[in-house]
Amino acid sequence: MSLIIDTEALAALCERLANSKHVTVDTEFIREKTYWPKLCLIQVAGEDEAACIDPLAEGIDLEPFFALMRNTNVLKIFHAARQDLEILMKLMGELPQPIFDTQIAAMVCGFGESVGYETLATKLAGARIDKSTRFTDWSKRPLSDRQVIYALSDVIPLRKVYRKLVAVLEKTGRDKWLEEEMQVLTAPGTYTPDPREMYRRMKSRTKNPRFLAVLRELAAWREVEAQTRDLPRQRVIRDEALLEIAASSPTSVESLSSTRQLPKSMSEGPTAEAIIEAVETGLALPTGECPELPTHRNHPPGIAPIVDLLRVLLKTKCEAYGVAPKIVATTEELEAMASDDAANVRAQSGWRHALFGEDALRLKHGHMALAISPDNGKIELIPVEDAPADEDIPESDTAQVEDLRAETGAPIAETLEVTETADTPTVAEPAVETPETVDTPAEAEAPVLEASEEVQEAPAEETVASVAVAEDTADEDTDTNSGEVPELTQGALA
Repeated sequence: MSLIIDTEALAALCERLANSKHVTVDTEFIREKTYWPKLCLIQVAGEDEAACIDPLAEGIDLEPFFALMRNTNVLKIFHAARQDLEILMKLMGELPQPIFDTQIAAMVCGFGESVGYETLATKLAGARIDKSTRFTDWSKRPLSDRQVIYALSDVIPLRKVYRKLVAVLEKTGRDKWLEEEMQVLTAPGTYTPDPREMYRRMKSRTKNPRFLAVLRELAAWREVEAQTRDLPRQRVIRDEALLEIAASSPTSVESLSSTRQLPKSMSEGPTAEAIIEAVETGLALPTGECPELPTHRNHPPGIAPIVDLLRVLLKTKCEAYGVAPKIVATTEELEAMASDDAANVRAQSGWRHALFGEDALRLKHGHMALAISPDNGKIELIPVEDAPADEDIPESDTAQVEDLRAETGAPIAETLEVTETADTPTVAEPAVETPETVDTPAEAEAPVLEASEEVQEAPAEETVASVAVAEDTADEDTDTNSGEVPELTQGALA
């Protein structure tokens, strides 16, 4: 069993791993009682060894590991990296560089949206992941042999998953697509939320600018308070209380005390004074500087069926080319395209235009039609005879179209079969019964899971740009810094 519990052993491990071209990385943490996630375990694997690092071990200094994360000559490979990177950003003050996220790469290669690690490990590495320790408290010590083995299974098969995905990306030229999708994930600002923007995550029934001005100040106060006290937002003060206070806008402690949703302990003393100060700041803001939330666009009658038609085309195209629809166009972008040919959306330029955007406009203008093929029963796009010429539809770059056409056939995800035996980690076997888990060679081809069996990642907060990780629609209790998550670790979610 390879568990690093002292700085000397950690330094020696990281010195060896610094000679690797890439390392796979994962973390285990808890955060149900804190604002900031509490790091409980680090797993790392090089090309021929793997180990767990105990950050809770007495006297251990993680600087050798941080130095490895800063080493630009070593690629750091994660799966669903967002929460791992949030932790490392907080501890290191910067992000590891460079990084590769296999979840995003899998989307580009046609494995669907937010594909789980277990699915990729099974399909691409032939690994069988033991689930018995998924729901474990990683903060308790000592760690059992079984826990360490399970933790290592998050990084050992990931080496082969990476090799399979990167080979496809390079062969198809989709490595450039991946770079674009990684931009939000690798931006430091992704992990340093602005307290004055937190009000946008709250579900308000009114969009009155003055109400929003007060709510913004209250939410910003709570965010700073939660960070300072290292408590989940909802444990500082609940959303319902802030919304009620913003609506009534009390300007005295006496009037604040009548707030039904506010605990009595908060209706007096320094906390009450801070709340009143936030309210007064919002009330004093000039009318022209009050925030406004974007209003939902009312689409013309008849747009909904067009959106549905474009969605069918999008799914058909993405299935043919082996790419997740989410990274080509979102529902909002389909609505924009249905309403406006010149909509400023991603599918109107670059590879997305070649894959989907150009044909979407042709379908919309009656130059193309969708039909069910009598040969295979699948939906196909066919030209409409005698359709009038439409010079307003921009054509994609010929080379891009040909490159995309060359990739048609079975979706890429279906062609990535397990053809090698799994890696054998250089980890001493514990003197306990070892579950069928890390990288045991598959006796037969790994089973292909149905979509319903795939383990989904936490909402992407984990996603970006297109994958930005479902943060905009995430519930307050599960967003990146809420701390209001079940007592699960990322290992359990991945």
